[in-house]
Amino acid sequence: MEMKKEKRDRGSMQDFLTFNSFVTPHILIFFYYIGAVGVPLFLWFSKDAITKKVLFLGNIDKKAKNYYKTLSYKNRLKSIVLFFLLFFFLELFLRMMFEMMIGYFDMHDYLYKIAENLH
Repeated sequence: MEMKKEKRDRGSMQDFLTFNSFVTPHILIFFYYIGAVGVPLFLWFSKDAITKKVLFLGNIDKKAKNYYKTLSYKNRLKSIVLFFLLFFFLELFLRMMFEMMIGYFDMHDYLYKIAENLH
């Protein structure tokens, strides 16, 4: 008579304490939204305070504003489009980076389930 091995619930405390289950994917999703939404909003709304407190950033900001004023309408439009394209691609890169990390942890979970089913 063959004894069947009892399968544990994947979310058990023992799995958590023995690092067979990770909390990292859930935490990564939280940090992704902080990086994708929270940081840009924080920087946008606090840019005046930052440029006043950090001297060299204030100087760069003044020079950039003066340079922007000298641009023609066409070049201003190009710079705005370039800014939004850069922002979009940085957000896309951030998303892909977090997807790779979450995919790694999901792969671990799938391999763990396969290994459990083999026994």
